[in-house]
Amino acid sequence: MKQSVLLLFSIFVLGCSSRKEVVYYQDIDSREFASIESIYSHPQIQINDILNITTTALNPESVLPFSFNSADNAGAQPRQIELLKLTGYLVNKEGQINFPQLGKIEVKGKTTQEVQDLLEKKLSVYVKNPTVNVRIINFKFTVQGEVKQPGTYEIIEENMTLPQALGLAGSLTINGRRDNIMIYRQEGDGRKVKRIDLTQTDWMNTDYFFIKPNDIIYVEPNQPKVKSAGFVGNVGTLLSVVSILFSAVVLLAR
Repeated sequence: MKQSVLLLFSIFVLGCSSRKEVVYYQDIDSREFASIESIYSHPQIQINDILNITTTALNPESVLPFSFNSADNAGAQPRQIELLKLTGYLVNKEGQINFPQLGKIEVKGKTTQEVQDLLEKKLSVYVKNPTVNVRIINFKFTVQGEVKQPGTYEIIEENMTLPQALGLAGSLTINGRRDNIMIYRQEGDGRKVKRIDLTQTDWMNTDYFFIKPNDIIYVEPNQPKVKSAGFVGNVGTLLSVVSILFSAVVLLAR
């Protein structure tokens, strides 16, 4: 009888996660953090990116010949993003955009800030004190694995952090490994894989604190989830099985 109860208890424990496995940022009180400026790097523009470029000046009429799209994209919602794409500047296979009056501009490999500076310099020949704002409209990242809402997300913010990205995906499920988040990132013509431990904070002082366009974030299932995949589909089923077995043991012991 005691051995049977012990066996059932062991099965139940295997399906549970310890506090150490699920609590985020456990060393945060002892960590010193670098400044945002020292770890943030603007994403580089790639072929097939779509740019939203707004041009303004003290005399609005002076920039009209150079304005294809002057919509304000701050806080744009998904439907607005789709509309902005229709009036955005597509980076062609040569890494260029075709800007009104100025012609083809090389943008591939540059950051949005560098493109802003370049356009302001070129426009200053024709316009007094022009101001240019450049954003990547089709900034996408994908979250897979043990999150509540896996999928591909499209944003306009360049400085979204990893915690914010996971938050958009509904955060990790109880079955997701906090200590082994995989980030699959495009760098130049290659790819790089980085593993992040969310239970610690050392990664917050690296450039993986911020996500980049086309990042793939994968949350690996923990061992109880992997083991249960071939036995039961969820915790509710496990508890039902344990309850039935326990009742059977009690009846047999009478």
